[in-house]
Amino acid sequence: MATQISFDKKKNLTIVKWLTYMMFLMFAMTTDAVGVIIPEVMKQFNLSMTAAGLLHYGPMVAIAAAGIFLGFLADKLGRKVTIVMGLTLFVLSSYMFLVGSSFGFFLALLMVSGLAIGIFKTGALALIGDISTSTREHTSTMNNVEGFFGVGAIIGPFIVTYFLSRGVEWRYLYVVAATLSVVLIVLSLLAKYPKTTKSTQETINLKRTMKMIGDPYALGFSVAAFLYVSVETAIYVWMPTLIFGYEGDLLMWATYALPIFFVLRAGGRFLGAWVMQRYNWAAVLAVFSFLILLCFGLSVVGGSTVRVLLLPLSGLFMSVMYPTINSKGISCFPKVKGGAVSGIILFFTAAGAALGPLSMGIVSDAFNSQPIYGFMLATFYAGILFIGMMYNWIKEPTKKRLLQIEETEYHNNPN
Repeated sequence: MATQISFDKKKNLTIVKWLTYMMFLMFAMTTDAVGVIIPEVMKQFNLSMTAAGLLHYGPMVAIAAAGIFLGFLADKLGRKVTIVMGLTLFVLSSYMFLVGSSFGFFLALLMVSGLAIGIFKTGALALIGDISTSTREHTSTMNNVEGFFGVGAIIGPFIVTYFLSRGVEWRYLYVVAATLSVVLIVLSLLAKYPKTTKSTQETINLKRTMKMIGDPYALGFSVAAFLYVSVETAIYVWMPTLIFGYEGDLLMWATYALPIFFVLRAGGRFLGAWVMQRYNWAAVLAVFSFLILLCFGLSVVGGSTVRVLLLPLSGLFMSVMYPTINSKGISCFPKVKGGAVSGIILFFTAAGAALGPLSMGIVSDAFNSQPIYGFMLATFYAGILFIGMMYNWIKEPTKKRLLQIEETEYHNNPN
């Protein structure tokens, strides 16, 4: 009987884990397709790089707001309720793309969808802690989750490109995503999520989240996430513009540069799930952040062929960065605070995703819309990230906290 109960519990957790994977895949289909959508929007509405980039900046600001102001909902209401709430709002906003045709209308819908993504993503991120049995497994699972996110980032641009080749407007991508989300909502309602243990000694609200921002572990990992995402978004937001018109020896590579980047990033994350189970996570992040800096630095000082080759290649080195930063940041706190800390890191993540490419667009526009100047700024961000990762590897500031959480939250954990 006990064996059957254990089997059923394991089977149920597997279902919940796969639902989480599919949620990340679905929302990546929309957010990471923006690099393909922006050139179409620029032509359709006669916009500058900075203005068209609002289709990326806007939703990121909304995700950031949801993360910091609503992240506590995952701890207060539970992971399942929060996830279903976010998915429902996403469905409603995405289907609204079927009506209206102005740039302002589309931007407003994307900001609502960003708010929805922020709500269900904090719930999903907190859930990963609930279903993990150790901090190491948490990091491995997070890499798998972000691997599926990477797959969605491949599928999204492909769908948009296919639609455009058939004369179908890019906005129908959101109709596809909404339909998939309806399926995920139904399955989530039917699935049995693990219960969230609440502390009776602490009120779960926005004030609690704000106090946590001052924690050096929450702040440190959040700043790392901000810097990393600022670098990553440089690729899928502005790389297509940077290499547009390339006619050198690597023309085929250049044509598929963005899909190559996404494939390498996704594949690297699945590999990262294996790597992080076996190697020092801090050492891996230090080495990979250096390789990212090298790719960007050489792309800035080299010619167009160097850029076409190295910028997509950087996806392989970026693969394990964000999921590991995110995982270790969440793992530095008790599970009952998983939603709040997820929201804090998500706030800085989305802020980086908005302000990073925005600052690049502004710098590029200041030099006659030459994107190479924006990539110089991105290289600076990569340099600061590398310094931070080297400090983390050498000084090991999180070692004591992670060992403490491992003992109190995961030791003899029945999950």
